[in-house]
Amino acid sequence: MSPEPSKDPKNSIKRWAILSAIALEMGAIIYLFVQLGKWLDSQYSDGRLFTILCTLAGVGISLFLVVKQTNRLNS
Repeated sequence: MSPEPSKDPKNSIKRWAILSAIALEMGAIIYLFVQLGKWLDSQYSDGRLFTILCTLAGVGISLFLVVKQTNRLNS
């Protein structure tokens, strides 16, 4: 039998706060990488290559961090 989830309201609020912080962190990382890509495009390119590459890198890094943090939260 699996253990029942905790019904402690303080634990629930703490979990929601942690998950909200993770979401804000993910958004900030992606935003900063997009801005980096735009800056690189303005300096070194006429197209949008750096913006696309930096956006994909930002999404990948933020997803890696989210998975790492949620695994730590669940253990």
